[in-house]
Parts: sequence; structure tokens; C-alpha cells
Amino acid sequence: MEKLVTGFGGFFFRAKDANALSKWYDEHLGINSLQSGEVWQQQAGQTVFMPFKQDTTYFGSPAQQFMINFRVTDLDALLAQLAEKGVRIDEKKQDDEYGKFAWIYDPEGNKIELWQPVE
Repeated sequence: MEKLVTGFGGFFFRAKDANALSKWYDEHLGINSLQSGEVWQQQAGQTVFMPFKQDTTYFGSPAQQFMINFRVTDLDALLAQLAEKGVRIDEKKQDDEYGKFAWIYDPEGNKIELWQPVE
């Protein structure tokens, strides 16, 4: 079967303060929104698209309906930078056959997964 979908074209979600949250993602993760006049260019790599069970606790709060996962090149260095800037970082870390994982929270409490894949 021919693949008709070739990748993510965008990720859209609600925010209490869209401007402030856009600035936070740009400042802390380098992901700019269209408000900056540029479009974020991703590097090619693995993308997992996976629905979870309705009652999963993996996302943290039951109110959180999604969790985005960002691939990173150096998880420890990024976590150190984010800690210096006062970003809330989950104590839990995971190292498994797929790579290293850690979790942070944006200012609106959304849990974000950071993943350094195994090379």
C-alpha cells in the first residue's frame, strides 16, 4: 500500500495563554511557532504514533489528553540547561533498549517527554 501520509505537518493544542506558551517553547526547546515568522524544521528520525488506553497514568494528570515526545541529541545537557532556567523536571528518568527518557512540564502543566534514541 502506498503511504499517503508522510509525516507530521503540525501539532495544535489549546493554551490558556497561547503567546506566553509559544515563547516558552521557543526559549526552552527551540521550537518556534508561526508567530515568530519562521517554521520549525525537524530533523529526520523515528516518530511513534500510538494511542494509549483511556485510563493510562503515563501522561500524569488524567485531564491531559495527549503527551508530545521530542527527540533530543543530548538529554543530560538539555536537562541541565532547563534546570538552570527553572523548568519543572520530573524526578523520574528511564534508560531502556529504546534510549534515555525524561519528562518536563511546560508552564501550563503539560507533561512533555524527552527522548534520546539509541544510536
